[in-house]
Amino acid sequence: MKNHTPTLSAAVLCAALLSATAAHAQHPALQKAGDVQYVCGGIGIDESTAMRAAMKDYPLSLLFATKSGDYLAKIQVVIADGKGQEVAQFQAQGPVCLLRLDSGRYTVKASADGGKTIDQGVEVGAAGTPGKTLDYRF
Repeated sequence: MKNHTPTLSAAVLCAALLSATAAHAQHPALQKAGDVQYVCGGIGIDESTAMRAAMKDYPLSLLFATKSGDYLAKIQVVIADGKGQEVAQFQAQGPVCLLRLDSGRYTVKASADGGKTIDQGVEVGAAGTPGKTLDYRF
């Protein structure tokens, strides 16, 4: 009787390493701007799919695209609270941004190359409530 344990162990190890590598590639690192934690990505089909699947886990998502639907990156984002005080500023390095921020009223200003700026207001609910998505079409 042959022992297939080393072959099986090697196969399991390879699968685990490939899975870990793929998961890492699909999820850009969480970053912080002011009191806001965010992750932006969605470049490439795998990362885009992973980011869209994760939207349900964040209270606020931002999507950036042209009017024809082509994704955009390198969008300047400024978030102000209900009193008009800036709470975060960052450059979105991908077309999908997932944000963790306190509940409350915010204005999110997104600026694309060429100087076009779009402001949108949003009410972010308490933890456990469904997240909101702001769709920016330039």
